[in-house]
Amino acid sequence: MAGKYTPLENYLRNLPASQKEVTLSFEQIERILNDKLPSSAYEDRRWWDHETEGNHVNKRAWANAGWKVESVDFNRKQVRLVRV
Repeated sequence: MAGKYTPLENYLRNLPASQKEVTLSFEQIERILNDKLPSSAYEDRRWWDHETEGNHVNKRAWANAGWKVESVDFNRKQVRLVRV
């Protein structure tokens, strides 16, 4: 069974290997997921922190795809990811 954040993982996996960074708006991520991000994603940096173990499946989605969060801009509501 695919998890809520699997579409984001797949999106990142399918980016060209030559692409080393991507900036996504929270709205774009919600369109990729076909679901809303939790309110904590809009206000708490910890929601975006890199994690490969534990219960925070959102963090594993980009880690599994080989990406990490470089920065989060809560004013612009966007996140910048870079390839690991």
